[in-house]
Amino acid sequence: MSILGCLLIFAGSTSASAQQGDQTVKTIASLDVPRYLGTWYEIAKFPNWFQKKCISNTKAVYTAKPDGNLRVLNSCNTANGETSEAEGAARQIGAKDSPKLEVRFAPEWLSFLPLVWGDYWVIDLDPQYQVAAVSDPKREYLWVLSRTPQLDPKVYADLLVRLKQQQFDIQKLELTVQKN
Repeated sequence: MSILGCLLIFAGSTSASAQQGDQTVKTIASLDVPRYLGTWYEIAKFPNWFQKKCISNTKAVYTAKPDGNLRVLNSCNTANGETSEAEGAARQIGAKDSPKLEVRFAPEWLSFLPLVWGDYWVIDLDPQYQVAAVSDPKREYLWVLSRTPQLDPKVYADLLVRLKQQQFDIQKLELTVQKN
């Protein structure tokens, strides 16, 4: 996310439960938001229009805001060597431990409009909060995130198996270049 560069302007996503085949997208059971805060590197993503200019080093930084919501700062490197940044906000939907969030990159004064908020569902997360997968209920978006710029190939392969079980077309995943 985000990644999440312009990421999560997926305003077209709704909170309605969407299905592909017989299986509804399943989130993790609960999310400890304070543990989720910090930097996440994009390892792979479904290609999307709002990240087309990002060619490497895509990451998202989540910080707590005084109002209980989150600040989201997405960044990536572009082909001309510049760093592109997008600042947004995220809010948790439902209970305090809900893995369902909404993210907005539109200006704050538009935040009352439901269509400026995109679904950000944490659908896979290891117990140490080091590797995550984030999507939406329609399976239109998918990001694989890690606390480190590179991910162990076995960890990635195991995650792909779980994503496939959730009926994601893992062939669509595009690896993200992370350079030092």
